[in-house]
Amino acid sequence: MSELKEFRLPDVGEGLTEADIVSWHVKPGDTVTDGQVIVEIETAKAIVELPCPFAGTVAKLLVDEGQTVDVGAPIIAVEVAGGTGSGGGAGPTSGAAGSSGAAGSGGGGASSSGGASSSSGASGTPSGSAAQESGPKAPPERQAVLVGYGVMTASTKRRPRNTGPAYPVPGAGGTYVEEDGRAYAERVAAAASEPRGAVAPGLRSAATREGAASERPEVSEQISRVLAKPPVRKLAKDLGISLGGLTGSGPDGSITRDDVQRAATVTTVRSDEIRSDEKGGRVSERIPVRGIRKHMAAAMVASAFTAPHVTEFLQVDVTETMAAVRRVRELPEYQGLRVSPLLFVARALLTAVARHPMINSSWDEEAQEIVVHGQVNLGIAVAADRGLIVPNVKDAGSLPLPELAGALQALTETARAGKATPADLAGGTITITNVGIFGIDAGTPILTPGESAILAFGQVRDAPWVVEGQLAVRKVCTLSLSFDHRVLDGQLGSAALRDVGSMLEDPVRMVAWS
Repeated sequence: MSELKEFRLPDVGEGLTEADIVSWHVKPGDTVTDGQVIVEIETAKAIVELPCPFAGTVAKLLVDEGQTVDVGAPIIAVEVAGGTGSGGGAGPTSGAAGSSGAAGSGGGGASSSGGASSSSGASGTPSGSAAQESGPKAPPERQAVLVGYGVMTASTKRRPRNTGPAYPVPGAGGTYVEEDGRAYAERVAAAASEPRGAVAPGLRSAATREGAASERPEVSEQISRVLAKPPVRKLAKDLGISLGGLTGSGPDGSITRDDVQRAATVTTVRSDEIRSDEKGGRVSERIPVRGIRKHMAAAMVASAFTAPHVTEFLQVDVTETMAAVRRVRELPEYQGLRVSPLLFVARALLTAVARHPMINSSWDEEAQEIVVHGQVNLGIAVAADRGLIVPNVKDAGSLPLPELAGALQALTETARAGKATPADLAGGTITITNVGIFGIDAGTPILTPGESAILAFGQVRDAPWVVEGQLAVRKVCTLSLSFDHRVLDGQLGSAALRDVGSMLEDPVRMVAWS
């Protein structure tokens, strides 16, 4: 006897409340095994692959790609052989395979979020209300979750997502259904592209809507699959392009980034409502803020308005450091490693932390205490396609220079590829941001929340410099240190910045002070 189980979105991070569905690896009818990766999700910190916690046959995908889902909401229904029909760890469904409106045995009431139907299906399926009438309510059965994950069972309520104004459009059987602003905007765009006199479905006059509704074909429940890699799907989601309407130019008809970008030049509508520029008549653009970009925006606002920032600047002659970079690149221990000035800046900052431990600390608002961290988890700000992220090298102060070079290289490559894990992004204690790679001399960086100092490293450029009383052309850069003035006073911040500058002026000091 088979049993239908729903897999609910687990909490894969600390305090995760929602995630975006990036791409499904399975489709209805596929056989899945216990532990098989079935979906990629994007949290506020990283893209994570989720394995299925049980084996069986996929009955239905309850959430479409690109949708945002709350933690604890069902995302897939799997038919498991050998069940009793009484409801497994993932919670039974009421009615047909796609129904998510019934109460699951382990997760409270499952809402109809994420595109799953909320109506009951076959009448022969026992409902949640029948179970409640049978007597006193039994303790809820523990929900089966992934190892290391904890499902938040709707202990808090989040504000309903604002999807824009709803518009009535004709549905099957002469009824009206509600369509959000984005879908309506897409219909408007489609109508604008039709020849004069042609009208897109859903935009007809009120007098013809009822008759047109009966002519609308039934929509297949089978979710069409298109060949596209996750970065391409992410790009299409960011640009508001539907992959289903594109013809792929890649291998086996797969959709490439160029296909998506070409489609984006044709479609200018990707907003919840359409507005015209009064001067030029151009269509305004609205970019949905989700995932990492949303998390970054909230974190920067919280940091800027809670920690009193102070930023100090120091110009440094790094001619000797640049010479040391060239010499180190030739050493056999560094073959295959990317040796850059950032490596020496990182080592200088780690040495400064050892001399001034207070700069590697956090402010505990609740306890009104300063927490001086015992190890240095060195964060490196990385500008990835999905937004600014700050992965960190754990216990970087204990690593010798070759290992530090390898760790920095692996960390940045992983982050730029969009594969940084929540563990990579959590627990940082102090950060470096390299603004020099963008051709910038200096800036006033905002502290990473929970940290007390961040060092910005500007571009290295030729500049006139006085050396032993003589004017010379030297390699010069600007260091900018922002710090939390609740934790670091001006004397301590200045001393730490001066030490970093001194070590970059003369790299031998890194050895002498280590």
